Amino acid sequence: MTDTAPIGFIGLGTMGEPMALNLFKTGAPLIVWNRSPEKCERLAEAGAEVAPDANDVFARCATVMLMLMDGKAIDAVLARGTPTFATRVEGHIIVNLSTVEPEYSQALGDDIRAAGGRFVEAPVSGSRIPAEKGELVAMLSGAPEDIDAIGERLKPMCRQHFACGPVPGALRMKLAVNTFLITMVTGLAEAARFAGAHGLDMRRFAEILDAGPMSSAVSRVKIGKLRDNDLAKQASITDVLKNSDLVLNAAGLAGVTMPLMQVCRALYAQTESMGFGEQDMVAVVKAIESAPPMF
Repeated sequence: MTDTAPIGFIGLGTMGEPMALNLFKTGAPLIVWNRSPEKCERLAEAGAEVAPDANDVFARCATVMLMLMDGKAIDAVLARGTPTFATRVEGHIIVNLSTVEPEYSQALGDDIRAAGGRFVEAPVSGSRIPAEKGELVAMLSGAPEDIDAIGERLKPMCRQHFACGPVPGALRMKLAVNTFLITMVTGLAEAARFAGAHGLDMRRFAEILDAGPMSSAVSRVKIGKLRDNDLAKQASITDVLKNSDLVLNAAGLAGVTMPLMQVCRALYAQTESMGFGEQDMVAVVKAIESAPPMF
């Protein structure tokens, strides 16, 4: 694998599109494909090559990065379970950037290696804005030499990356990080609801939080969205609900009790049922507002 070898990138959704754009802007030869062709438009306008189909990506790229919705989508792109699977992965490094079940990832990695390919698990922490700025954080699992090689490839998209041991260590680490993210933003939404119910100045509330020890890049963005009632998607309610299920399923397999995550999961499910599934995760405040009084 050389710096002039083309990289394949499949999956140009909310996160994949800005990630691929950042990779292309560094001058890396890039071949992209998406199952919905219209999502390739921005990459094509920037000058990236759009493949006619997934076969073309695998035929021309030794390294293929996947940023897809779930394991079902990954299996479809890799043609897993069919004779085409071996053709697509043999001699390739397959890099999964998506957040999926750790057990699924482990089985996928086993199948790829058995077919003569190499596999790196590389979930990223961050939402649309960090993806646009190239400030995501990646967690990597796989063979040490593959982690080193892919870590270099990820630099245009990620400000840092961390080795997390063998597969599925990176995905388990990502779920631990997501547990903190989801409970933190849910708590922030509840705090904003409390402040608003007491008639407090929401701008002053945001200023105080931003100035204090609990401030973070996430809290600064999310309190601004809550203050302005801005529900435009960065990380959607539906995506957070999916991640909540991944956390709770992994916790169940490990025999870990997650009381806060169970409450959060119920709130995000309620928010989705209220029609806010494609809004930003701060829309969870809608479910909080509609909750019956406890006292």
